[in-house]
Amino acid sequence: MSSKQAKAARPSAIRIIGGRWRGSRLAVLDKPGLRPTPDRVRETLFNWLAVDIPGARVLDCFSGAGGLGFEAASREARAVVMVDRDHEIIAQLRANAERLQADDIEIQHCDIMQYLGQASGCFDVVFIDPPYADQALRSLTLQRLIERDLLCPGARIYLEWPSAEDMPLEDAGLHWVRQKTAGQVTYAIAQWQ
Repeated sequence: MSSKQAKAARPSAIRIIGGRWRGSRLAVLDKPGLRPTPDRVRETLFNWLAVDIPGARVLDCFSGAGGLGFEAASREARAVVMVDRDHEIIAQLRANAERLQADDIEIQHCDIMQYLGQASGCFDVVFIDPPYADQALRSLTLQRLIERDLLCPGARIYLEWPSAEDMPLEDAGLHWVRQKTAGQVTYAIAQWQ
């Protein structure tokens, strides 16, 4: 293995910004398409959700690096479900959860549509930030959450997308609460009524 290959295979890290694991670093695999939410965006997001996270049941639909799910658990979410379909990413999420002794995190190795098809109960906070190339997946995930009655009244839904695209809310029960653009990324919170 060349030194260039070794460098590419080495995991990088992100840090947890607040809560009980504040300052802890999470190993992140160097995989094509895996783009952890930047610290500045996570800090703004969790400032927006400061009163919503403690005691919440949280769903991280496309966990990837796990920054959003681990941050929510660190800030006293009652339960966090992290979903991803990549087996290497799942292994890394499980290793990070074990290192942090994160007993309130459930890691699901499956496609998000498969998970939503069998999920029960409702979620107070949902993170939806699928791979950028798949705009339809954001809308489909949101639609499936509504169809399956998986959003608690007043649920907050975080969405992230390329700033060059639009992200219309196609259900009358949803409205935007906050929205911001940082570089080429727009991120926002919608609320379910």
